[in-house]
Amino acid sequence: MSLISHPEARNDPQRPLVEHLLALRDMLVFAAVSWTACVIVAGVFSPEILAWLKSPAAANEEMLQGLDLTSGFSAMMSIALWGGTAISFPFLVYAILRFVFPALTNREKCVLLTILVTGSALFIVGVGLAYGETLPLVVTAFQSINDWVGLPVTTIRIEGYISIVLKTVIAFGLVFQMPLVIFVLGWFGLVTSASLREKRRFAIVIAFILAMFLTPPDPMSQIMMAVPLCLLYELSIWAVWLKERA
Repeated sequence: MSLISHPEARNDPQRPLVEHLLALRDMLVFAAVSWTACVIVAGVFSPEILAWLKSPAAANEEMLQGLDLTSGFSAMMSIALWGGTAISFPFLVYAILRFVFPALTNREKCVLLTILVTGSALFIVGVGLAYGETLPLVVTAFQSINDWVGLPVTTIRIEGYISIVLKTVIAFGLVFQMPLVIFVLGWFGLVTSASLREKRRFAIVIAFILAMFLTPPDPMSQIMMAVPLCLLYELSIWAVWLKERA
């Protein structure tokens, strides 16, 4: 029985409450163990991950230094926690899907899988834009500002640099989920393409405000986030419009 040919079918027989609670327990245990294992793996490979994080500052890499005795440990913990959480995401999604899928119809499963795949693709695009285009510009912009005000920087604290890189990458990945969120709201009839068009000006202002708070304080990185957000908002309008036509 395929998902498409039997869209309303379910494969979850009636079960007592205790079995649902046991399934929930198994899901939480699996998620916790997976996250812990991924954090440990990220910690073990923290030198390789740190080398990857340094890449956007290639022209200034020799300036990245640890100035405290605990700098290496702090960097390793940041990479382990943030990197482990990112690596464990597929396992966490799998645990959740294994718990909720039996209760869904085949149509709902298709919709959920489509949302997950699209959200993952948008997250990767956001991370790629942040890592490949925005962060090198951020590093160059900050160095230019330092030189302009007469405070040339010869040493960059590795902890502060890692914080900027991780926050920027994660922020881009999350805000690129905006069209997916809007489409889901349109799917449930909470917003319409007409209302989205009417609020286009407000959306542009909000995009720049979000970029101001979620990126380092330089105009280039804010523009690099705000402009794609505006384009994604337009894409959301068309996606909702196509759903309405369908």
